[in-house]
Amino acid sequence: MNILAPCPSSPNCVSTQATDQSHQIAPYRYQQHLADAQDTLKTIVNRLPRTQLVEENDGYLHYEFTSFLLRFVDDVEFVFDDATKTIQFRSASRTGYSDLGVNRRRMEEIRTLVEGKL
Repeated sequence: MNILAPCPSSPNCVSTQATDQSHQIAPYRYQQHLADAQDTLKTIVNRLPRTQLVEENDGYLHYEFTSFLLRFVDDVEFVFDDATKTIQFRSASRTGYSDLGVNRRRMEEIRTLVEGKL
């Protein structure tokens, strides 16, 4: 399984692989075959505004989300772990210190959108 980069100490990142509570977030779960789950997640995330897929491999997706007003870019990476049927992810702001909870809210919104579809 791929290991995601650790979150910085600043509060503008969440990761399923973080060990501290301020950055930790639960992974998504899927039941489909890996390729189908990846396609389903892609379809859902591609519908979100100001979203661009920048890299895709088997079991890996990397997106850029751009904020509406100030055009800040957040990087979101998804890693599919087929052995445990989980999607590990990391969502982090490229610049600034605090994101006012934007990354965590985005990933929970995606969780709601994918629930029961993967």
